[in-house]
Amino acid sequence: MDTKPFTSGLSENAVVVTRVADGQWHALDDDLVVGRGHAEHRPDGRLFVSIDAWHDAAFDRLAEAMPAQLPAPLYTVVDEADVELTARWRRAGFTVRRREWEYAVPTDPRVTGLDAVLPPSGVTIVPAGQADERLLRAVDRAIREEVEASVGWQSMPAEVIPRPEGDTVVDPSKYAVAAAPEGYLGLIRVVRVKRPRIGLVAVRAGEQRRGIARALLAHALGTLHRSGSAVAWAEVHESNQAASALFEGIGARPMSSNLELVR
Repeated sequence: MDTKPFTSGLSENAVVVTRVADGQWHALDDDLVVGRGHAEHRPDGRLFVSIDAWHDAAFDRLAEAMPAQLPAPLYTVVDEADVELTARWRRAGFTVRRREWEYAVPTDPRVTGLDAVLPPSGVTIVPAGQADERLLRAVDRAIREEVEASVGWQSMPAEVIPRPEGDTVVDPSKYAVAAAPEGYLGLIRVVRVKRPRIGLVAVRAGEQRRGIARALLAHALGTLHRSGSAVAWAEVHESNQAASALFEGIGARPMSSNLELVR
């Protein structure tokens, strides 16, 4: 663990930044903690940083010290409405890489209009936790290759950007799938941590426009509704008009936008 202080500026009251643990930094002003920095690898292998500071000076010291001790590139995510925080990261050399809209998605089938939606003939929905892991990974790889060959994987939610080994299935138990005799045709990933979130809904290119995505949503949202969740959340890349239309068509409302920044 590197505990050598990092100082910046010529002021007698300069903020001192110290690495206190692996991936953790403190900014000290006369032995008072005035800011904290954190760094962690996401499942896709990318390194994300965050800073919580009382004032600009502490933020700037942390934003100067941390990159000096971390490998590039570095990423962070901010609420676009937080103009001050966005400006701080820009001042530290970060630039906008992508924008995602966060949608509030109703789960009540009477609101979404999905109460009577069924998968197309020959297709069944396999609930989360029951999918064949081999077939799940196969459809995941196939969809990723199709997306990369068309709009590019950067249009997908940030959390499912491929990990270094090329795998985006982080936890197979979180996926429900659309199954046919020839294999899986689509998938939906729902994660429940602080609140239920739809991390991904995707269908094989040759199977689109058959209502499979709507059937997957009907299943996932219905399951959430029966468990007592009135609202789910989803992030959609600003360029993904098809996904925006899918969610808005069932009554989802854009609530905020997030910026992913990179240095």
